[in-house]
Amino acid sequence: MRTKADRWRHAIGFELIGLILVVVGLNFILGADIGHLGVMGVLFSVIATGWNYVYNILFDRVMLAMRDSVLKTLPIRILHAVLFEAGLLVVTIPFIMWWLSMTLWQAVVMDLGMVVFYLFYAFVYNWVYDQVFPIPSHSPQA
Repeated sequence: MRTKADRWRHAIGFELIGLILVVVGLNFILGADIGHLGVMGVLFSVIATGWNYVYNILFDRVMLAMRDSVLKTLPIRILHAVLFEAGLLVVTIPFIMWWLSMTLWQAVVMDLGMVVFYLFYAFVYNWVYDQVFPIPSHSPQA
């Protein structure tokens, strides 16, 4: 298992890089004010960072209980990313509707676009993170 400090480094790095990519991308696609998008992005980032921290601890505990390991295969990495993003949809769709004055359908389409982006981003980020910061063979429980 990873240490708490390692989990925070992982979560903060994930959110900072993702925030920059999303705000710049949405500014390009929607033409919306970058400051307005930035505020939304920061709020989503804070929510997602907390969720990331809690979710990864829970996911690893389930993996340990079911497989006696936290090493992720390709199918487990895909499941990990999909479940993480599904948890965020519950909070983000209503906020997008309000913050960007969108209909439910527009917010769903936009959020699903962000989900697709984050599915690929989460997969790549977590894979690279595991290569740069490998899980120690005998690490403390988090």
